Amino acid sequence: MYRIFIVEDDEIIADALCKHIKTWGYEANCVKDFQSVMKEFVAFSPQLILMDISLPFFNGYHWCNEIRKVSKVPIIFISSANDNMNIVMAMNMGGDDFIAKPFDLNVVMAKIQALLRRTYDFASQNNLIEHQGAILNTQNNTLTYQGESLNLTKNEYKILELLMESKGKIVSRDMIMTRLWETDSFIDDNTLTVNVTRLRKKLESVGLVDFILTKKGMGYLIGE
Repeated sequence: MYRIFIVEDDEIIADALCKHIKTWGYEANCVKDFQSVMKEFVAFSPQLILMDISLPFFNGYHWCNEIRKVSKVPIIFISSANDNMNIVMAMNMGGDDFIAKPFDLNVVMAKIQALLRRTYDFASQNNLIEHQGAILNTQNNTLTYQGESLNLTKNEYKILELLMESKGKIVSRDMIMTRLWETDSFIDDNTLTVNVTRLRKKLESVGLVDFILTKKGMGYLIGE
C-alpha cells in the first residue's frame, strides 16, 4: 500500500485530500507539527508528498529542499500561488509536479497515480532511520544532520545502524561485533573501540555531541 504524506495547513483541504486518497486504497497522513515536518516525514516514510507552498514557520520550498537532502521521494506542490515564477521555483527546488488550487480531487488522484507508477515501477524507495534530527540513509551509508552530510565507512555505518535501530536500549559490544562479523569485516574488541571513537568524532564534527553514550561494562546506547 502506497503512503501519501500531506503537508497542507488548510485543515479543510487537507482533510478532503486525506479522505479522497484513502477511498482509492492508499494510506494518507497529514502533517501535525509544521515545525517538525522532517521528523514526521521520516516516521511515516511516504512514497509521495503533497506539499503546499505557504505554510506556518517555513514554506514548502524550505521543506522540499530539506527532504531532497536525504530522499528522492516524489513531491507534488499544491498551491494557489500558481504564477509562472512559483511553478518554476517549485520545479527548481526539486518538485516533480505542480497542481493549482482550486483543484479537482480526481485530477489530483490521477497525477498521484501517474507519478507513483513512473517512480516505483522500476525503482526501490529509500530507507531512512531518524533520531533527534539525524537521518541515516540505509541505501548509501550516509548520515545527514542540519544540512551536513557524513560519509561513513562500512563498519561505522553498521555500528550506527544497529544503535539507531535499538535507540533507547543498550547494545552490547558482543552484539555489535557479531553484526560486523556478518559483513566479513575483521573485528575484535580493540578494533571496535577504534571504530566507535572515529564515529563519535565524525558525529561531533556536525554537532552531534554525546549522540552515542557508553554504558560501562554493558555496551553503547543512543538515548531516546
